[in-house]
Amino acid sequence: MNARKKIALFLSATALTAGLTATGLPAAAAAPAKAAAPAAECGVRSDGRLYCGNAVGAKGYADRSYRSATRGELTTGFNWFVCWGHGDPHQGGNDIWYWTQLDNGAWGNVPAVSVRTGQDPAPGLRQC
Repeated sequence: MNARKKIALFLSATALTAGLTATGLPAAAAAPAKAAAPAAECGVRSDGRLYCGNAVGAKGYADRSYRSATRGELTTGFNWFVCWGHGDPHQGGNDIWYWTQLDNGAWGNVPAVSVRTGQDPAPGLRQC
């Protein structure tokens, strides 16, 4: 590559970086995105349970309410859920809560906002 092309390339890269900085976007935003990891399974299996990804550290409550006692949490990012029910509204924009055995062995209600379903309630899962 000759000197003129190198200078032109350098000036183009500098202008692009300056433009991204001026718009508030990080320069890394210009880099091509890596392929997203495949979505984790989320569906009801033949045993009638919903197997789905969830927020690590999601809390399980005694009742379908944040005001009820915390019984434990989900410490892994993938769990199963036995059924769903209506409860207090949460940040997910609905009032669906899922019943499961938490990672400490206790049973609790987890708000749907913490479960990575495509829709709530999850299709095919029974209501409790």
